[in-house]
Amino acid sequence: MTVHFIGAGPGAADLLTLRAVALLRESPVCLYAGTYLDPEVLAHCAPEAELIDTQGLDLDEIVAHCARADAAGKDVARLCSGDPSIYSALTEQTRRLDGLGISWDVTPGVPAYAAAAAVLGSELTVPEVAQSVVLTRTRARSTAMPESEALGNFARTRASLVLHLAITRIRELAAELADEYGADCPAVVVYRASQPQQRILRGTLADIAGRVEAAGLRQAAVILVGRALTPALDCAQSHLYDPGRERHPVSGPGA
Repeated sequence: MTVHFIGAGPGAADLLTLRAVALLRESPVCLYAGTYLDPEVLAHCAPEAELIDTQGLDLDEIVAHCARADAAGKDVARLCSGDPSIYSALTEQTRRLDGLGISWDVTPGVPAYAAAAAVLGSELTVPEVAQSVVLTRTRARSTAMPESEALGNFARTRASLVLHLAITRIRELAAELADEYGADCPAVVVYRASQPQQRILRGTLADIAGRVEAAGLRQAAVILVGRALTPALDCAQSHLYDPGRERHPVSGPGA
C-alpha cells in the first residue's frame, strides 16, 4: 500500500500528468483539497473510489484516513493543489507517515504560477529585464515567515515576483513593493487559473488593490509582479537564438 501525493495542478481536469491520472484511476481512496480543485478532476477516479474532502480536516485526521486505508491494504491518492513542492504540507504529512511505517511517493503537477503565466501568455524570465522568479507568500493567519525572507528583501532584487496565499493583503503588499518596483510596475492577479471561474485582473502596483477589492477576491488567486509582465514588451534578444552566436554541429547517431 502506498500514499501517492499527486500534484493536481491549478485545478483544470486536463492539466494533470499522465502518471497522475493513472494513479487516480488505480487508487481506491482519494483525499483531495476541495477548496481549490475543479470537481471535474475527481472524474479521473474510479467510480467506486472513496472520496474524502480534506478542507475541513486537520493534519491528524488526514493522516488517520491514510492509516485506515493502509490497514485495509488500499492505496491512497492524496491530491495537492498545484505542485507538491510548494505550500502543500508535504513535509509534515510524510514525516508522520514515516513514523507509522506507511510508504509514500510524489507525482509532480503543474504549479499555479505556471498556469497563471500561461493564461497571460507571459514569460517571467525576459532577457535583460528579469532572469529570476521569486515564489513566496506573506503572513496573515499562517505560520511565521523566516526573518531573512521579508518581502522587502525580495523586492530589492526586482525579479519577477509571484505571491501565493496573499490576496487578502494586496493593498499593503502593493504599497510595500512599489517602493522598489515603482508604482507603475505591472501587477496581475489570476483567480483560479485554468478553471471555469478563472478571472484576470491587470493593473499596476498603484491600482491593482482597488481592482481586487472591487472584484471581491478572497482566495485561490496568485499575484504576479514585475516588468516582465509589461504588455508588448520590447526586450533584448536571447543569446541562445542570436544569429551572431557561434554554433557547432552536434554529432551523434545518424549524423
